[in-house]
Amino acid sequence: MAMKLAVLGAGAWGTALAASWAPHHNVTLWGRNAAELDAMRTQRVNARYLPGCLLPDRLQFNPDFNAAVDTAELVVIAVPSGALRPTLSALAQRPRLAPLLWVCKGFEPGSRKLPHQLIAELLPAHAQTGVLSGPSFAQEVAQGYPTALTLAAHDTALAQRLAETLSGQRLRIYAHDDVVGVEIGGALKNVMAIAAGICDGLQLGHNARAALITRGLAEMTRLGVRLGGHFETFMGLSGLGDLILTTTGDLSRNRQVGLRLACGQSLDAILGELGHVAEGVTTAREVAALTNELDIDMPITRAVCQMLFEGLPAAQAVDALLNRHIKTEFLKPA
Repeated sequence: MAMKLAVLGAGAWGTALAASWAPHHNVTLWGRNAAELDAMRTQRVNARYLPGCLLPDRLQFNPDFNAAVDTAELVVIAVPSGALRPTLSALAQRPRLAPLLWVCKGFEPGSRKLPHQLIAELLPAHAQTGVLSGPSFAQEVAQGYPTALTLAAHDTALAQRLAETLSGQRLRIYAHDDVVGVEIGGALKNVMAIAAGICDGLQLGHNARAALITRGLAEMTRLGVRLGGHFETFMGLSGLGDLILTTTGDLSRNRQVGLRLACGQSLDAILGELGHVAEGVTTAREVAALTNELDIDMPITRAVCQMLFEGLPAAQAVDALLNRHIKTEFLKPA
């Protein structure tokens, strides 16, 4: 059944999802920059974020926030994590709230809140909400490559309905009920992608990358279960699936950060050259602080944070990880 969708955020991911859904739904894409939206409307391409990916003729653009969401039957928030709070605050002023999905991955800088916690704070009466995540490069989604995602909501009927409605021939969506687990998987895999980029940038080999991915998954799961996520979620699309993609695919912005760190570039120079948001950078800082509070052992995350913000050379960080105290691979239950 066709729906009226408002996608908020005209970056790579918001544009890609809007383009994927536009052939089957009435989709309006909103962004802050009216000139960029107008160029997208006339040229049918997002030249800044998705050059070369033609946008469907049916896709509509509107720089007016209120007009974009007024008649929407579903609102999809695709802004960076740092812009989620003001976007939710704007939605809170609306007299009517449609069901809401978010696709941003990470913690709010400073508060260390996940998106579902911000929604509970700013839209406390809104129950029809969910998260969409999984292994997906925006460029491939925009080009119509086969992709599988997870849509999690506390309301399982809503998750199933939206998964069925938003799935297409090349976009398959699975319903789930573990909102926290899906959010943690989407956030932490970006940190591990930075670590994997460093590993490959230092030319440490395939063995090292495999070990890093596996131990990274252990860290993701350790934090996710502690915060209320389900263990099996981290074995699925939004956990292991997304982790594999972002640690091995060169389209990953976070992996690119790691590759360039390994070459000795400064973080400021790297972010300036990328021109895109690399959520793993801010997530690493927030997660490192959170794990200190909760006393959770996450050595890879801590090493990434030291390289990003404390100037620790990549080679020294690797040596420190390799020379940690030897322990059992799996913790024994008490």
